[in-house]
Amino acid sequence: MLRVEELTAGYKELHVLFDIQAKVPDKEVTLFIGPNGSGKSTLLKAIFGLATIHSGKVFLNGWDITYLPPYKKARVGIAYLPQVENIFANLTVEENLKMAGYILDESTYLDNLELALNVFPELKKLMKRKAGTLSGGERQFLAIATSLIRKANLLMLDEPTAQLSPKLMEATFNKIAYLRDELKLTIALVEQNILKALEISDNAYVLISGRLAFQGKAEELKEHKDFKKLCMGIC
Repeated sequence: MLRVEELTAGYKELHVLFDIQAKVPDKEVTLFIGPNGSGKSTLLKAIFGLATIHSGKVFLNGWDITYLPPYKKARVGIAYLPQVENIFANLTVEENLKMAGYILDESTYLDNLELALNVFPELKKLMKRKAGTLSGGERQFLAIATSLIRKANLLMLDEPTAQLSPKLMEATFNKIAYLRDELKLTIALVEQNILKALEISDNAYVLISGRLAFQGKAEELKEHKDFKKLCMGIC
């Protein structure tokens, strides 16, 4: 679904990523890992149009979207959920979901809302709560639910389990696997919980200092003779 070719990117004149080649296949979970500062989050931001692309291309289903504005990327089915500030904290859960469907007609919105609440039934009892009062796990569920309202088919998730309890971390990984297996969504996942993330991932990339150090199947990375070296400091 998504293809990145020889991407060099960063912020204004600062270069963070160098000649990145990557693919996010349709209906699979593709994991991006690496030490802090390796460029994982920058890669998602560059794909979505929130970082400076110095050279290279980004393709969605063969269509060059390199310089498409973020709002247009959202409208063609890409959802980017950053680690923080991925909801409207001053709005209720219900209002957040309505904001996600603001361009939809009422019937479509209600159908998509039903889908989102079926996937995240935990939100049903929280509809009138201010999103800013939710727990970390509930916020992540709400953020992903908003992407389901918009019927995004490519989810880019930046460390969705950060600072969650082990129980909520496990629940979040289970939800991500469900989105792939049952809803047939395509997911690009940046994660620090490497071993758990590899269990639900199909493909894996390791970034070190803005360059690719490994690319292949998730199972291949787990069995790699230099696994600990590749994951130094993050597993």
